[in-house]
Amino acid sequence: MVSGFKSPNNSLTKNSKVLSIADATALTEKMESIFSEIKDPRVQRNRVHLLTDILIIAILSVIAGARGWEDMENYGLSKYEWLEQFLKLPEGIPCADTFRRVFERINPKVFEQCFRRWVESIVETVGAQVIPIDGKTLKGSYDRALGKTALPESQCMVEPASSCFGTS
Repeated sequence: MVSGFKSPNNSLTKNSKVLSIADATALTEKMESIFSEIKDPRVQRNRVHLLTDILIIAILSVIAGARGWEDMENYGLSKYEWLEQFLKLPEGIPCADTFRRVFERINPKVFEQCFRRWVESIVETVGAQVIPIDGKTLKGSYDRALGKTALPESQCMVEPASSCFGTS
């Protein structure tokens, strides 16, 4: 699992911006309205968790660094007290298999369209700028004898100057 889901302590720095529960609830309602276009693929009798809860936890966990279904479940469990303040969570946090089954069955194109609309709404609300990031792996840069993996390279383009920053 990716580290970083639990805070070493719950203290906030002086400059951190605290998101109020009212703001979080408003954001959740916005996400629910945007992602409502996604049809729930599950049989009605098997729906224990709300689709919006599953989608929101999945998105938040991936933003926090989750790399798989188990990471999504672990994120939800570690952030349960916070999540329950603005999500319904009628049966607690979904298990890893639930995340997997739901994402296997939803229409990926519809999910992508909804996700793009959600990001655009955040950009509009915050007035932020989206910075495109491109990543590649340098071919032939691995060394099997030493057990070294290939070197990653990433670039980001910042408008309006179209400047390229950073390679790693």
